[in-house]
Amino acid sequence: MSDFDFDAALRWARFDPYRTLARRQDEELPFVSDRADSGQDILLDTCVYIDGLQGRAPEVVADLLDIRISNHSTVAIQELMHTVGVLDPKHPGTKGAVRQIGVTIMDMKPHRIFAPDPDVLGRAALLSGMLCRLQGYEKDARLRALQDCVLFLQAQKLGFTVLTANVSDFDYLLQLIPTGRALFYRATQ
Repeated sequence: MSDFDFDAALRWARFDPYRTLARRQDEELPFVSDRADSGQDILLDTCVYIDGLQGRAPEVVADLLDIRISNHSTVAIQELMHTVGVLDPKHPGTKGAVRQIGVTIMDMKPHRIFAPDPDVLGRAALLSGMLCRLQGYEKDARLRALQDCVLFLQAQKLGFTVLTANVSDFDYLLQLIPTGRALFYRATQ
């Protein structure tokens, strides 16, 4: 017998609004303030690692990571490793980027790394399919939507808040599942 309940997932998906979602104003969304504060454990979206490595994460994000318990998803590890595979081995910056990604992954404490279970994966696939249909996502955005949905539902199940700079996609997810939690920041240029 499977760990995934298909019928329960279909009942769960009754929140489908059958209409395109509009991005809300920043003032309506949970953004990190100018000063980091304590709160729930956070689950890091892949953009947090990338922004940190590229020096685009605002200082308040580093402060937040110092104050709160940070958790990692195998989804982020997968996306970071995909980046390693995509990088051109002949490019002069590739070796350094791969080294930085390796250090980032190796610095993750094993007891703070979580893998999504079959229930999260099944519901995330259903949710991302709905999101792709509602928002008219094309092929490139569909895989990203699936990964975002897995991370969002994984955080919800574990009682964590997703820390992300991906405001538009996670705003849509919060509209569809208001009981989920995300905390946004703006990457610096």
